[in-house]
Formats: sequence, structure tokens, C-alpha cells
Amino acid sequence: MTERHQSQSRERMTIVGDLDAASFVPWIRRHAAKLGLSQAISHTSSDRIELEIVGPMDLIDMMEMGCSLGPIDVWVETIHRTPVEGATD
Repeated sequence: MTERHQSQSRERMTIVGDLDAASFVPWIRRHAAKLGLSQAISHTSSDRIELEIVGPMDLIDMMEMGCSLGPIDVWVETIHRTPVEGATD
């Protein structure tokens, strides 16, 4: 079986909506770990969560999709993604 090299991307993800940070933050951490992504949460509130996430772009896309569907006790309105300078290959 051959290994495929995937470049690592670094993005800032801002999740906006009616968020229960107490349950959503642990959910985000578990979901990122399941996908093999590195994450660091920098802000949490009832209407916004900001995190920096590192990994292959397709897995970051999967993370965004998972967060948009999220757990049942949150309502995600939008997710903004911004590339962070200094991403590694």
C-alpha cells in the first residue's frame, strides 16, 4: 500500500451561532482528535467559538462539516475560515 503525502494546512475557524460552549468545546476537541487534527481553542462564549486547527485540508473540511451539524444542543449559523500564515507542508 502506498502512502499519500498530504500537506498540512493551518486555519482559524470562527463558529458563530447559539452555542452551548460547555458542551460544544469538548465535542470539538473529541471530533478533531477523531480526525487526527491539532486544535487550539482561543475564545469561547455563548455565541462564538474561535479555534486554530492544523491538518490536511480535506480533514479540516470534514471538521467544518461536523461542526456545522454539531451536537443537538447547539445551533451553528456560520463558520468562517481564514488561512493562518506559516502553514507547514
